[in-house]
Amino acid sequence: MSGILNSSIGRKFAMALSALFLMVFILQHFAINILSVLSPDTFNKASHFMGTFWAVQYILQAVLILGVIFHFVMGFVLEIKNKSARNVSYAKNNGNANSSWMSRNMIWSGGFILVFLVIHFIDFWIPEINTKFVAGDMSGLIDPTNLESGFRYHEELVHKFEPIWRVALYCVGFTFLALHLLHGFGSAFQSVGANNKYTIALKGVSKVYSIGIPAGFIFIALFHHFTGTH
Repeated sequence: MSGILNSSIGRKFAMALSALFLMVFILQHFAINILSVLSPDTFNKASHFMGTFWAVQYILQAVLILGVIFHFVMGFVLEIKNKSARNVSYAKNNGNANSSWMSRNMIWSGGFILVFLVIHFIDFWIPEINTKFVAGDMSGLIDPTNLESGFRYHEELVHKFEPIWRVALYCVGFTFLALHLLHGFGSAFQSVGANNKYTIALKGVSKVYSIGIPAGFIFIALFHHFTGTH
C-alpha cells in the first residue's frame, strides 16, 4: 500500500477509489434521509436498523470514518505535491484556459466540506453515539410519541432544522458539495481508467448525481424547516 502511495499515479488512483466509495455512501445516506419526507415511520425504522445493526455500527461505520479521513488527507497531500512540483511560477497564467474553476479550487471546496462535515457530526452523529454508548441506550426509538428515552430519529431531524441559520449552513454546505462533485465524479472515474466509449453517458450521469443529490439534501432541510413545528 505504501508503495502505491509513493507514486503520483498511485495516489490519484487511491484518491479516486476513496471518492467512489464516499459517493456510494452519500447515495445511500440520501436514500434513507429522503424517507423522512416521504414516510417518517419508514425513516424511523430504517434509521433504527442502521443505528443498531452490529455490522453497520462496528464494521461499516469504522470503514466509513477511515474512508473520510483518508480522502481528505490524500486530497491535501495531492495538493501539496502538485504545488511543490511546479518549478516555474506563472505570474500571468490564464487558469481558465487550462482548467475549470472547479478543478482549480477542489482543495477549497473540499476544505469547506470538511468543516461542514464536522458540524454535521456534531449535530447528528455525536448525539447518537452519546445516546447509545454513553447513556447506554441501544434500543433506539420507533414510537415518535415517546420522547423520554432513545434517539428520536425523525423528531430529532425536524428539530435540528428549525433554526434558519442551520438550514442556511446546510444549503451552502451542499452547494459546495455539488461543486466538488461536478469535477470529482468524472475525475475519479478517469483516474481508475473509465475513459472510454461510455464517457459521454458517464458525464451525463455525473451531472445528474452531482447536482441532484445535493439538491435533494437541500430540499430535505428546507422541507423540515417549513413544515416542522416551530
